[in-house]
Amino acid sequence: MDTGILILRLLVGLLVAGHGVQKISSHLGGRGLEGGTAEFRADGFRGGALTAVAAGGGQIGSGLLLTAGFLTPLAATGAVGVMTVALTVKWRHGLWVQNDGYEYPLVLIGTAVALTATGPGAWSLDSALGLTPYPLWWAGVVLVAGLGSGLLTRLVLHRPPPAAPADTAAPGRH
Repeated sequence: MDTGILILRLLVGLLVAGHGVQKISSHLGGRGLEGGTAEFRADGFRGGALTAVAAGGGQIGSGLLLTAGFLTPLAATGAVGVMTVALTVKWRHGLWVQNDGYEYPLVLIGTAVALTATGPGAWSLDSALGLTPYPLWWAGVVLVAGLGSGLLTRLVLHRPPPAAPADTAAPGRH
């Protein structure tokens, strides 16, 4: 079981961290900080470069912590938070990824919560430092705090789309 958890941690943690690297640099196929900033603006978020740096930093930090199996509930909360924001952006496209849907963020959210529920395994820094096992209720805390932080981020930083221009036709003419 520990081998399976290690593989899952490495896969998910490195993917989350890599996604963050893409937001703020030209590594791993990223478009640099300018590209990350443009992506957030195109998705309707304020804050420009600061938003891209915060999101990218959150993804890198939580991804690397998950990879190492260190402070797993904190790492999972960060991953759930940033992936919740991604899910809200993709929500309008439906579930499936081939339609640019939220399938991938949802899988990462579920995996982060599951890693909290199972624990990071024997081959983790949490285990080496004697921090495990974490009580099962931590999974609920991670889910609520992660979803809450992601939804709050969306609420605070997302701009509503501009209103459609009013009909400028002359009165009585349609």
